Amino acid sequence: MLKVKDISEQGLLKILHNFCPGDIIGDDAAILLTQSNKSLVVTTDTLVDRVHFSDRTTSPEDVGWRSAAANLSDIAAMGAFPIGITIALGLTGDTPVTWVEQLYKGIYDCLQPYNTPIVGGDIVRSPVSTISITAFGQVEPNHTIFRSNCQPNNAIVATGVHGASRAGLELLLHPELVESLTEEERSTLILAHQRPRPRLDILNTLWECLSLNNFSGTEDSKNSILVGGMDSSDGLADAIIQICQASQIGARIERNQIPIPHSLTKFVSPEQALNWALYGGEDFELVLCLPLICGQELVKKIGVGAAIVGTTTDNTDILLIDSQGIYPNEQLKLSQGFQHF
Repeated sequence: MLKVKDISEQGLLKILHNFCPGDIIGDDAAILLTQSNKSLVVTTDTLVDRVHFSDRTTSPEDVGWRSAAANLSDIAAMGAFPIGITIALGLTGDTPVTWVEQLYKGIYDCLQPYNTPIVGGDIVRSPVSTISITAFGQVEPNHTIFRSNCQPNNAIVATGVHGASRAGLELLLHPELVESLTEEERSTLILAHQRPRPRLDILNTLWECLSLNNFSGTEDSKNSILVGGMDSSDGLADAIIQICQASQIGARIERNQIPIPHSLTKFVSPEQALNWALYGGEDFELVLCLPLICGQELVKKIGVGAAIVGTTTDNTDILLIDSQGIYPNEQLKLSQGFQHF
């Protein structure tokens, strides 16, 4: 099997150039054209072998897809659309060339629906495989989504189900659990873990909903509003807490309104399913704060999976509540989610 050390950096670069537009790469840096009336958005995300992925649960193509999706999700969370990415690889000399090619194919396949090119990067020798992607996007200044934009009495919208990615990982680690699921249910949950889709698709719908409800989003309009939010890559609870802290507000989250795949309760308890939805992470949905009427319209247009999970408040308590009165109020905590250290 041909390995990276057999063909050197330049040999590997010649192979990887096939995934990049020839009119952009080849110099010391790429030139990306941006529109004069838009802001440049930049984000970087790193994946490390045996921390963010492993051969046991993730193929090279899936590693590539997930690494690209993580960055595109951050771009979407700012209200922006991607215009290009760069890739920095840390590889051992014994890494098979085919592994790198498949990695790039996964990245390339994830980028294609959004017409986003690979415009450069770097390759270095490393004792452990790492993939670091920097993504560039552009956004109209008055359409920028910041965590600090949220106001009290906003609806909190989750654009899709939560807990699916964590459930998919569990099925990959413990295949015996699939006995209680249909093949379609199993495939859907595993795909949610291996091939998450960044929610760039809902951005135009978001601004259409605001416009339909007389919130124009223009800088010079008295009706313009700010949309707050972020993505839920580190968990739904993490997103809600970070939004509230940045906006200096609180929230009341209704546990019965959190969108959880019905199939989860076929092999775990309702309590475990809720825990995965809140703290499992890597669902890559958007969590948005906006006026109630706009939130209702957005959920209706997105369809299955989207939901208003709660409302923001003018205090700093971030509570998980049960309107049915079965469970006591519970304070959401960052410490229950994924922590790097």
